[in-house]
Amino acid sequence: MRKFVFAAASLTALVLAAPAFAQSGPPSDPDTKFNGARAGVLLGYDRVQPGQVPNSNIDDSNSASGLTYGGDVGYDVQSGRWVFGAEGEVTGSTAKVTNNPSAAGALGYGRVKAGRDLYAGARIGYAVAPRTLLYAKGGYTNQRLDLVASDGATETGRHYNLDGWRAGAGIEQKLGRNSYAKLEYRYSNYGDARLEYPSGGNTNNFSVDTDRHQIVAGLGFRF
Repeated sequence: MRKFVFAAASLTALVLAAPAFAQSGPPSDPDTKFNGARAGVLLGYDRVQPGQVPNSNIDDSNSASGLTYGGDVGYDVQSGRWVFGAEGEVTGSTAKVTNNPSAAGALGYGRVKAGRDLYAGARIGYAVAPRTLLYAKGGYTNQRLDLVASDGATETGRHYNLDGWRAGAGIEQKLGRNSYAKLEYRYSNYGDARLEYPSGGNTNNFSVDTDRHQIVAGLGFRF
């Protein structure tokens, strides 16, 4: 847990400190601008775990780890060295917990596999060099957990949809006129959940506390 917090704090500190050590004025080469629409692919480490809340008998050692993968799109506008953008993602994950489905200890849900994840948010960055952008990001995320549970006699499969927020920071490096690579850390917290029935119906939202830590790399193309 501490290493994830340290990574986030370090990246965020770089973003905030960027104006102190960067030269003033915008990059002079138009090919180094961080402007316009972009699209890319993502791959990285994914860890889903219960949050630490009072009076809970579920600790954060009951986690699911794996690979996250998917794609993102966005649009950026550069003003001087500052970059403002909006972005969205659709990702999947191999993270899962294969405990006994009748035991709710792992993640508090039973046997769990991370499903698709949707994200929409914004980012703000600072071009510390003509081809290097440091940025912070944040927004809304909706995660699906595929659940297998049992009452000791009947085993059933369901989906949980979790709503929450995401914050992160990263670095983007231009590789050519239109291509780029990036590396970022993201933390997500989900506070509301609803159970989705096979018929398509949902329960009312109820409170949860589920954390997600991700370190992802991306390759993309700016149009």
